[in-house]
Amino acid sequence: MVLSNIKSPGVYIQELNAFGNSIVPVATAVPAFIGYTPQALYEGKSYLNVPQKITSFAEFQAIYCYPNPAAPAPPAKQYSPQYYLVKEKAKPEKGDYMMIGGDYYSIVPDPNTIYYMYNSIRLFYENGGGDAYIVSVGTYGAPSGSPMTPGTQIINSNVQLGDLMSGLALLKNEQEPTMYIVPEATLLSVDNNGTLMQEMLLQNSEMGTAVSIFDIIGGRNPDPILYTNDITTFRNNTGAKGLDYGAAYYPFIGTTIMQDTDLDYTNLFGGDVKQLDPILNPPTAPNSNAAKILANIEKPAGPPLTASQNNSALINASKIYKTIMKHVVKDANILPPSGGMAGVITVNDNQSGVWNAPANTSIVGAAHLPIRLSESQQGDLNMDAISGKSVNAIRFFNGLGILIWGARTLDGNSLDWKYLSVRRTLIFLEQSCKLAAHAYVFQPNDKNTWEAVKSMISSFLTTVWKEGGLQGATPASAFSVACGLGATMTGEDILNGFMKVMIKVAVTHPAEFIVLTFQQEMATSS
Repeated sequence: MVLSNIKSPGVYIQELNAFGNSIVPVATAVPAFIGYTPQALYEGKSYLNVPQKITSFAEFQAIYCYPNPAAPAPPAKQYSPQYYLVKEKAKPEKGDYMMIGGDYYSIVPDPNTIYYMYNSIRLFYENGGGDAYIVSVGTYGAPSGSPMTPGTQIINSNVQLGDLMSGLALLKNEQEPTMYIVPEATLLSVDNNGTLMQEMLLQNSEMGTAVSIFDIIGGRNPDPILYTNDITTFRNNTGAKGLDYGAAYYPFIGTTIMQDTDLDYTNLFGGDVKQLDPILNPPTAPNSNAAKILANIEKPAGPPLTASQNNSALINASKIYKTIMKHVVKDANILPPSGGMAGVITVNDNQSGVWNAPANTSIVGAAHLPIRLSESQQGDLNMDAISGKSVNAIRFFNGLGILIWGARTLDGNSLDWKYLSVRRTLIFLEQSCKLAAHAYVFQPNDKNTWEAVKSMISSFLTTVWKEGGLQGATPASAFSVACGLGATMTGEDILNGFMKVMIKVAVTHPAEFIVLTFQQEMATSS
């Protein structure tokens, strides 16, 4: 109430606010997944190239998965990669293989049928994921109809750089996501993968709201000796901008996401069971039961059986077929770690706070690794003298299992930004204060407003300090907030409409290297 506006006699009531505004903390673990989905349709509306927020895997299924047919028909296959058995003249040096009747067979996929988005979302929710944004840039493309060369890098020609870049650009209008994840980025060529990563880091640094979680090409099937070449190629392709907004994890992880019932003979040779017959029923070791089942699949003698029923029959009739499917399921379960990391980070933030490093913990569903890095091998990944680009290792420890053993951003040589928890904590503090300060836009630029803003931010930072997000014995040693004429502003700033607030925080850093010092001393009398 403005007293000068009172014109007539009477009694007037004026209510004054006893408390200032408060800062509502922004969410810290909201990943945005960009990639290809089985479909993108719900109630007749297309969700292609639409950033859509979901809160559960059930919502993802409703919008982005094929609808299940009515019972008793089996559930629809949401992801159906195709694999081939390629006969080799000698033992393969790279890739998965098995021996059948004295001959070596490489087990290789049709590269155009390999996608990671669907299983990465499953891995995210298996690891405690919550809110997320989905940007579906397309549905599955046509298979190539032939296997890739054994031991080479998978490049899916259906995965297009332009599609993923367009999906990334859509996130410029979304302030809530705090992580960008593109599971299928490693299915691009090396050059296109580098272009996408650089664009992601540039967008992260411009918006200041999210970090990017990267996977590394070559991490799916690393060479035990020359794997460092893949790391070098990755470092060369990430550029030099926005490195503190990115974090990379290596290698891929072998998961248990897909089960034996998820794949069957329709995932072999493009569904052509004729090519299975000479493998399961060779002249040197005939298997009449397997031959009958394969013949019945092609030309059912009676009411046709379901693929699941035929698959179970083949497993029971042929040990070779059972072994083949184990290899195929194992290969299909090798996934980039970014989806699992998003879930780990979500649980970490909810339980311990964004300032706690998401490391020294396991990934639920991780069963094996394609390469077991040693302590000395990780050293070159964690610290690089030339580029300074750190790569976080996922390692196996006897008695402990598979653990995330790194907590750095790509800006590994920066004392300010080398830790992922520090970068994400600053994003959390910055965005929380920024959104709260919107209430004071166009307010009088005077001492009353300055003190209200200082009080609001100080109260918020005190709460963060109490929760362990800032280091210091007292709030005064953990942070400071300044705002005022002569302190942060000049008279010219005020005339130009600027109100400047200076916030200094002492963010907690992880204890990455713990040094224990032992020294012998002489015994003394009791």
